[in-house]
Amino acid sequence: MYDAGKIITGLILFLVLFTTPIWVNLASGTSAERPDIKLPVDEKQCVAATEYMKASHMDLIYEWRDQVVREELRAYHSLSGKEYEMSLTKTCLGCHSNKAEFCDRCHNYVAVSPYCWDCHTEPKEGI
Repeated sequence: MYDAGKIITGLILFLVLFTTPIWVNLASGTSAERPDIKLPVDEKQCVAATEYMKASHMDLIYEWRDQVVREELRAYHSLSGKEYEMSLTKTCLGCHSNKAEFCDRCHNYVAVSPYCWDCHTEPKEGI
């Protein structure tokens, strides 16, 4: 190998540049703060368990959308036996009415841009 020195130097330089964000984060000693979301005060039970809703609420919303639009089903029966109307506006936003303090904080934290408001009317804050 005639250029072993150059290759090794290039690999080391690449690794240093590629891993720089990791080293900067470790050196700073801080991690990203979790969003401080405002939970509904009046309602203690959601349509599903909290952990499921945190991880899979979009799956549930897609399922509701498909059942309402394609099958004209409107009733959702939760595991607790309670019946809910499958409606983002009436059911979900009935409790989570402050979009900026609930939806937006988490979505901004995980850097996603859901397209809910392409079809639905964006709720007025705090109503």
